[in-house]
Amino acid sequence: MRSVRVRILITCLVLVVAGVGGWQLLPSNRAEEKPITVGTTDVVSSLDPAGAYDAGSWALFSNIYQSLLTFKPASITPVPDAARSCGFTGTELTTYRCELRDDIRFPSGATMTAEDVKYSFDRVLAIKADAGPAPLFATLKSVVADGRTVTFQLRSGDATFPLKVATGAGAIVDRTQYPADALLVGDKVGGSGPYLLDQYLPGSSAHLEPNPAYRGAIEATGGPVDIEYFKTSDALADAWKARTVEVTHRQLPPSAIAALDGGADGVRVTESDSAAIRNLVLNTRAGSPMADQAVRRAIATVVDRPRIVSGVYDSTVEPLYSLIPQGITSHSTPFFDAYPEPDTARARALLEDDADLRTPVSFTLGYAQGGAAEPEAAELRRQLEATGLFKVKVVEKEWTEFQKGYSKGEFDAYTIGWVPDFPDPDNFIQPLIGGGSILHNGYTDDRVDELIRSTQRYADRGRAAQDFKSLQRTVAEDVPIVPLWQKKDYVLSSEDVTGSEYLSDGTGIWRLWRLGRL
Repeated sequence: MRSVRVRILITCLVLVVAGVGGWQLLPSNRAEEKPITVGTTDVVSSLDPAGAYDAGSWALFSNIYQSLLTFKPASITPVPDAARSCGFTGTELTTYRCELRDDIRFPSGATMTAEDVKYSFDRVLAIKADAGPAPLFATLKSVVADGRTVTFQLRSGDATFPLKVATGAGAIVDRTQYPADALLVGDKVGGSGPYLLDQYLPGSSAHLEPNPAYRGAIEATGGPVDIEYFKTSDALADAWKARTVEVTHRQLPPSAIAALDGGADGVRVTESDSAAIRNLVLNTRAGSPMADQAVRRAIATVVDRPRIVSGVYDSTVEPLYSLIPQGITSHSTPFFDAYPEPDTARARALLEDDADLRTPVSFTLGYAQGGAAEPEAAELRRQLEATGLFKVKVVEKEWTEFQKGYSKGEFDAYTIGWVPDFPDPDNFIQPLIGGGSILHNGYTDDRVDELIRSTQRYADRGRAAQDFKSLQRTVAEDVPIVPLWQKKDYVLSSEDVTGSEYLSDGTGIWRLWRLGRL
């Protein structure tokens, strides 16, 4: 689901990094520098860019890997990072070409080549991991490496392709260290980003050291950083109160967010508009009750978003009535237009009269541990069962098991958040409802795929607005997904820590290198 050179010369020494393996370059004069500690509940599901398409993994990727392109803070236009230059050739938007820098080294000491770039994209598509980013490259036909030139041939015109290259899906790996047809096993990470992964304990912590060999768009790498991963929002809140973490980002409990009043003494609070959203995904595969459109529409008819917003989230989020949230071009409100108020009588007519179904309809509702997912699922169950039309079995799973579960179609419905990879409406449409959707809910529609291709043909994104509105209406009619809410983003930091606002700037990049101390 889905965010850069005057360099200070420093003396380096070569040493083996514990927990990583291979030879890495670490700065000797920072050995005594105290790391800044960042706390989050986001989960890292894989250290391999071919195996993860989630906010926690990509937050880490943006620090330890490089892509050909990246985004500057608050910008919607990608700029070269591992590349010297990139651009489309011709007017059809089907050939995209990049010239690679010649001064980038992997931790192994090997110089990055165009073959590494080709290898990285090819393996994403070849491995096609269930929880991986392959669906993001639906238009990519082939990659050719020639000298320091990389040429991407697309199946159809795709003005959004550079935006996708700039994400974690475009992370470049060392072809001598990563298998071509399988995901990396272990934590021997070989990225060329601004940080080196010094130590990593899955689900617990990561220690990052600045990468003195980094060359690219970032003007200066930062100091060492410790990331602490928490299983629950309450645990993160406790750590913040105890000041065992100096920065928090995603997710404090709604009650803690609601209590913020501009920041207490000694605390910096950054509040920013966000395109992060939450959806109820419905499994349209044969064998699930959600395969019947009438059931899906009935659910959309009775879901009460304002009650979820106020009762579960203390009004720290806002109701959402479309896949494309407010603040993103082409946003509209088709779910409000089609289902303006919870209506039990209408839902009953859809199920019993129109579809001749026996009620209550029984189904499973899955969610991943963490955040307010548990009370949210309980509220959805309460709303649905209060109508007498549904019987809901709620299933909780740890994040990685949850991913495996929905990929296999274990749940009839499940809730999941979506953090955009880049600020374009395509990122809320193509990965979620296009062919080969990362949601694995079985939804396919030729009309939808054709409309998606149509939107991607326009370099002027405003020209795609009508097609995006048609897509949003189609989602409200077919209801493979029920949008629930969108949220603001909050970053808290100790008063002596600077740069925390760069962890949330709308680009999807976690800029740990911008953190510093007064």
